[in-house]
Amino acid sequence: MKDIEIKIHGVRVKRLTRIPDERGTLMEVLRADEDFFERFGQAYVTSVYPGVVKAWHCHRKQTDHFCVVSGMIKLVLADIRADSPTRGVIQEFFLGDDNPLLVKIPPGVHHGMKGLGEPRVIALNIPTVPYDHTTPDEIRLPWNSPEIPYDWNVTFK
Repeated sequence: MKDIEIKIHGVRVKRLTRIPDERGTLMEVLRADEDFFERFGQAYVTSVYPGVVKAWHCHRKQTDHFCVVSGMIKLVLADIRADSPTRGVIQEFFLGDDNPLLVKIPPGVHHGMKGLGEPRVIALNIPTVPYDHTTPDEIRLPWNSPEIPYDWNVTFK
C-alpha cells in the first residue's frame, strides 16, 4: 500500500486494518501501547449526512484522533497557525470503508468533513481532552471562511 504524504506539521496518519472472520470484522483504532497514542480525554461518535459539510473548527489544547466507522468522508485540514512551518497548507484525506485511516490532528489545525455517498457517515473521534460544556476548547469558522481558501466540492485528481 502506498505511503501517505503528510503536508501539515504535526499531523500523523495510521492505516487501519479490518480483520474479518465468519462473524464480521474487528478494527483496532488506537492503542495506549503505541507511539501514536498521546492521552485519553474521551471518545465520541458523530454523523454527517451525504453531501453535508461540517466545518471549520480547531482546538487550542486538544489533539483529535479521527476515523470513520461506516461510510466515506472527505476530511480536510487547514494549517493557519501563525507559528507553523506549514502555515497556509491545506490537505484532503478520503477515509472510511474504502480507505480505513486514523488521522491525528494537532491543536490549532482547522478541520472539517464532507459526507460522501449513501448512507450517512458514522465517525469516531478520540480526543486527548474531555469536552468542557461550559468553556469549549474550540475556535470555529464558517465553512466558507475567507481565512481558509477551500472549495468543498468533490474533485477528482
